[in-house]
Amino acid sequence: MVKKIYLFLVLLFLITYSFSQDNMVKLPLPKKEGRISVEAALSLRRSIREYLPLPLKVEEVSQLLWAAYGKSNYKLTSPSAGALYPLKIYVLIGNVDNIPVGFYRYDNQYHSLIELSTEDFREKLCYAALSQESIKNAPFVILICADYNITMSTYGERGRRYVDIEVGHVGQNIYLETTALDLGTVAIGAFNDKEVKEILRIKEEPIYIMPVGRPKEK
Repeated sequence: MVKKIYLFLVLLFLITYSFSQDNMVKLPLPKKEGRISVEAALSLRRSIREYLPLPLKVEEVSQLLWAAYGKSNYKLTSPSAGALYPLKIYVLIGNVDNIPVGFYRYDNQYHSLIELSTEDFREKLCYAALSQESIKNAPFVILICADYNITMSTYGERGRRYVDIEVGHVGQNIYLETTALDLGTVAIGAFNDKEVKEILRIKEEPIYIMPVGRPKEK
């Protein structure tokens, strides 16, 4: 009887999972070895705000999201106080090979993108971020958002600091991976929080907006 119940639950999971594939983009597996060392990436890292009007490859998007908040040999690629992982990674796809334009959430469990909207929010997000045009012009935009309650429920008010520290870890990972891929990014923290949440219809607090593209100048 127990075996039958177990098989039924497995079948139910598989059916439910298969139905969820309609709005899921499975990303290629990330590489664990790059073309340059960590030391070289640290030396070359800088903020880049102007990008060529060229698409990114899906493999590059995969690599960046894995570096930001993907699964590692232990837990995730970024450390988290109490291993609570209160962050959500959202992305805007504007011009990426083999991924439709739209707004997505990164699912690190399945290393996939979950489509939330087919609308291109880059221009609206640009104006919510004090008209910083790197957001509008980038083919790919990463948003690091946080649910502070997850960490504060364990650590109290101190948890707010821990979340902000974690966002810094993720942002640096993105910077270094972007550099290793010969791409450019900039960490943007100047924006109207309320407008960003209303545009994207998200509950979490937006902390960083990081546009990514091919640099105009090297």
